[in-house]
Amino acid sequence: MKDTQAVQKKTQNEATSDFNAIEDILHSYFDGLYHGDVTQLKSIFHSDAWLKAPGLRRSLSQWLKDVAERTTPAELNAPIDFKIISIDVVQDQAMAKIHCPLFDFNYIDFLGLLKEEGKWRIVNKMYSDIKS
Repeated sequence: MKDTQAVQKKTQNEATSDFNAIEDILHSYFDGLYHGDVTQLKSIFHSDAWLKAPGLRRSLSQWLKDVAERTTPAELNAPIDFKIISIDVVQDQAMAKIHCPLFDFNYIDFLGLLKEEGKWRIVNKMYSDIKS
């Protein structure tokens, strides 16, 4: 009985640790977007990630180039209104739904994450502008 409880406790601790690590990545994503910090953004994405919107596909390198070349929300003194809507974790995979109002856009992003070699990274981003 004690062994089962120890395993359950370890599993719960790992789940909490994974959830917290994913939250940290999402906050780094928000911070990187707001400040246009491509180094920070690159560190949380897997190198072969693709960013997809209806009718648009971009490689990570193209997206980072676009982020580097645009005016940042911080430079515009824009409010920081990003928020996490949900995070679903199943073992070493996760899906985060986030709200990213950015410039004149009102994005909902779905970020797919995988835990590989002990580290969580964003492997896929799907997004759409949901103008009200």
